[in-house]
Amino acid sequence: MPAVERPKEESMADLELQRDSTAVVIMDYQNDIVGNYSTDGDALLQRSASVLQSAREAGIPVIYVVVQFREGYPEVLPRNRQRFGTRLIEGSTGAEVHPAVAPRPGEAVVVKRRTGPFSTTDLDAVLHSIGANTLVLFGVSTSGCVLTAVRWAADVDYRLVVVSDCCGDQDEEVHRVLTEKIFPRQADVVTAEEIAAAFREAK
Repeated sequence: MPAVERPKEESMADLELQRDSTAVVIMDYQNDIVGNYSTDGDALLQRSASVLQSAREAGIPVIYVVVQFREGYPEVLPRNRQRFGTRLIEGSTGAEVHPAVAPRPGEAVVVKRRTGPFSTTDLDAVLHSIGANTLVLFGVSTSGCVLTAVRWAADVDYRLVVVSDCCGDQDEEVHRVLTEKIFPRQADVVTAEEIAAAFREAK
């Protein structure tokens, strides 16, 4: 997805982060999901891998959120099952994190049963346990997990940073409106290059 364009005076080059209170949350970068974004899939993965590497080098924790279901989809009502088909079953290759951005040993992987990363998970508890009050968010899709994460996390007073060009959506106009018009009301919206620079300068 294209990055958010801002006037020069609105540059995020001076975004300040604290290592001991910041966490990266990468959402739904799974084989069955990333594969739906093939027009920009490789570039999306490369940018995201670069952000993860920069965070790790800065000593900033990385937390993964994935959506998975049991056989038969007992977690969702029958009328919703057509949205998933036979995808995202626990233990399947399609439900695994894409190898280009795979978690490292010791990094938390939070499993959810819905679009949002908080409502059916212990993500909030994991974040509190490491003292994180600033979240660097990105995921697939912009209008799904990212939007839900921004709304929920802002409502419980997390400081939020969204990495716009590490988010993907099947509708480019929806992605643009969210990253340019909606998310800036509750989050700093930056590019992969900008967040990497902020990680290098984190205190």
